[in-house]
Amino acid sequence: MGKMSVNLCGIELDNPVIPASGTFGYGYEFNELYDINILGTFSFKGTTLYERFGNPTPRIAECSSGMINAVGLQNPGVDKVISEELPKLKKCFNKKVMANVSGFSIEEYVETCRKLDACDQVGFLEVNVSCPNVHGGGMAFGTSASAVASVVEAVKKVTTKPVIMKLSPNVTDIVSIAKACEDSGADGVSLINTMLGMRIDIKSKKPIIANKMGGFSGRAIFPIALRMVYQVANAVKIPVVGMGGVSSAEDVIEMMLAGATAVEVGAENLVNPFACKQIIEDLPRVMQECRIENLKDIIGSVK
Repeated sequence: MGKMSVNLCGIELDNPVIPASGTFGYGYEFNELYDINILGTFSFKGTTLYERFGNPTPRIAECSSGMINAVGLQNPGVDKVISEELPKLKKCFNKKVMANVSGFSIEEYVETCRKLDACDQVGFLEVNVSCPNVHGGGMAFGTSASAVASVVEAVKKVTTKPVIMKLSPNVTDIVSIAKACEDSGADGVSLINTMLGMRIDIKSKKPIIANKMGGFSGRAIFPIALRMVYQVANAVKIPVVGMGGVSSAEDVIEMMLAGATAVEVGAENLVNPFACKQIIEDLPRVMQECRIENLKDIIGSVK
């Protein structure tokens, strides 16, 4: 069997498959279905400094080959994540986890990252500057190279662990944003987060989602995500974590050929809670068919 391990920002992962934030809870929920230690790691639910109820309902709209969500970063706040959620996770997951961090000011990003950086269970800090579901903060930082750079510089001053900036596709030039992250000291970038979408109920003639717009994800966005991963990976030297519409082992290989060191699986987990397990189990077959002996060798091999 081919070698599936990859090295992400200095940490060795058994395989490149990572459930994306917001689609895998805090992990222990999925451990009731299968042993989540099969994963490379996973990115837990977006965490803010203070507790958030999130957006009003309805928050979900179905689409062809995808979905729109406007959950709005509902979470108990970083202190409760550290005191309640991480201890539950420790009982069933023996690997370093990826902490996903959101904020509404640089100060909030800094304080949340500082607290999570002190947690032994946390291996990576995935700093989300790309959430389209909240007003202010989030994507407001991710659409400006200078704003992203400010977040990176501030967070790096209070952290020792790898900082991976999660980028928005809702920009004119994602490459310039990624370069700003690299130049400011980020250890990696992850992309893409959801695209901004909308659905309207033709009977009521009103938006389906109370927030009117939300993040569009699912299989339909895969070609766009792949294109952006390819562009960014060819422009920066730091690792790229690819995501956006990934639903199969073939998609994982394609993302890695485009330049991704690791690959996150998002909306597919909501359709099929066994998606990541099945993708990992299917990777050896696809590697054999494609004559791949070592996944590390194919990263960014398409030029």
